[in-house]
Amino acid sequence: MKKLLSLIIILALVAWGSYKGAVWWLADQTLTEVRRSLSDHGALERGEIASTIGGELVLSGARFQSFQLTQPLDIERLTYRAGSAMALLTSLYGGHDLPRSWRLDVAGWRLPLDSAMLRNWVTDTDEQAPRPLFAPVCGPDARQQLGSGDLIRMGMTELAGDARLRQTSGGVGLELFTTESGSVEVEWDNARLRFDGDSVSLTPGADSVKVVVRDGGLMRRVTAYCARETSVSESAWADLVITAFSEGLASRGLEASPQLLALYRQWLTEGGEVSVTLDPSAGWPWLPVREGGAGDEEPAEDGAPAGGSLAVSYNGSTVPDIYLSRVEAASPEVPEEALEPLVSPQQAQVIAGWQQVALDQAEGWLEHTVRVTLSNGRTVEGRLTRVDEKQVEVARPVDGGEVAYPMARRAVDRLEVWRRGARSQE
Repeated sequence: MKKLLSLIIILALVAWGSYKGAVWWLADQTLTEVRRSLSDHGALERGEIASTIGGELVLSGARFQSFQLTQPLDIERLTYRAGSAMALLTSLYGGHDLPRSWRLDVAGWRLPLDSAMLRNWVTDTDEQAPRPLFAPVCGPDARQQLGSGDLIRMGMTELAGDARLRQTSGGVGLELFTTESGSVEVEWDNARLRFDGDSVSLTPGADSVKVVVRDGGLMRRVTAYCARETSVSESAWADLVITAFSEGLASRGLEASPQLLALYRQWLTEGGEVSVTLDPSAGWPWLPVREGGAGDEEPAEDGAPAGGSLAVSYNGSTVPDIYLSRVEAASPEVPEEALEPLVSPQQAQVIAGWQQVALDQAEGWLEHTVRVTLSNGRTVEGRLTRVDEKQVEVARPVDGGEVAYPMARRAVDRLEVWRRGARSQE
């Protein structure tokens, strides 16, 4: 009996060791293929490989450095759940035949932000290319667009969160969650994800794609920041963005419906949740496109406008008449006045000094030099390091280092920021 028990234990250990070794070797070979397929786009470090008897493959400490970005994408833990040990081995072997249901969880992904995230060769754009659709102006010069440097000045030093990619009998789902900038959920109905050599495809094509975007309060912060940097009101700034969006569509031979423009404007100023059901069979950009300008479409036989309307929900309420119209592509020349700062040197002189800001906007000035005046008349000058509901913290240089001075928010009478500004000439 003891010999039989010992034999069973030995066989179990051999089987366990063989399984772990096979998974490690197959995973290493698979990741080598992935690294080779991504070699034209960036460098991949796979990290450490581990597995479980339940059919899980775990990568710890993976990193991907895109050649287009100055900062790497770090992944704390990536877990592929195949459902069983045999399904895991089968999906890693040969043609990578994925099981009918599987899940890929990414825990703790992190992308640090830099003031210049894109390499110089990436930012060199073709002057003949269509105008960008989603590049909000964020400065007194119309050519200044919202970038990673602006996000850093808003207090966002990195993009971080979790992600999940799953395959079920109903289709493919993608969930991307961030700590400060909301989330995105995508559902491909009746689709299946396949890996064919160096390519990834959905077979058969998805019947419909549902996208849910939640901004997590980011849009209000962006609107307040960019409006302040552009020296206009939030409403006027939103008008500038909508105009640029319309011109970008016009350069592509498209025109947005009035409801689409109103929805985009509302999203800019208020944020919230937007749910959109796209139709892949409609062609790019998966939106209903009608012939002729907005409001000029001929009705179909059932009385509805030809081309249909996009199914959109904003904060739980249905929004009708969301569509694009096909028009003649326009390439208007940009007048020289549009490339000049909103406040020209002839109308204002640039100065540097203390400028008062509202206390409820203090979070937008983190890491800036500030001067805080308390209700008792005392002033504290230094670098703004933290702002919350109860305290305002300023760091002051002392003997080669810094000392943090936390102050009760209710005791702050005045907050000023040292910055360059514009003062109109009399």
